[in-house]
Amino acid sequence: MKPRHPFWALWGWPLAMGLLTCAGLVSALFSDGGLGDMLAWLTLGIPAAACIWFGWLRRS
Repeated sequence: MKPRHPFWALWGWPLAMGLLTCAGLVSALFSDGGLGDMLAWLTLGIPAAACIWFGWLRRS
């Protein structure tokens, strides 16, 4: 198996969360109901849920 590049091992998930957040914010800004609003909810909800899971719920 090919070893992973250290850049992607460190920055892969933060970049993915940043791209999801940017896509959600742009979708929320330019959509007017329908699929755009659902896309905004989904792409902004995933990073928020990850922050809740890893920040608050995992402490105990």
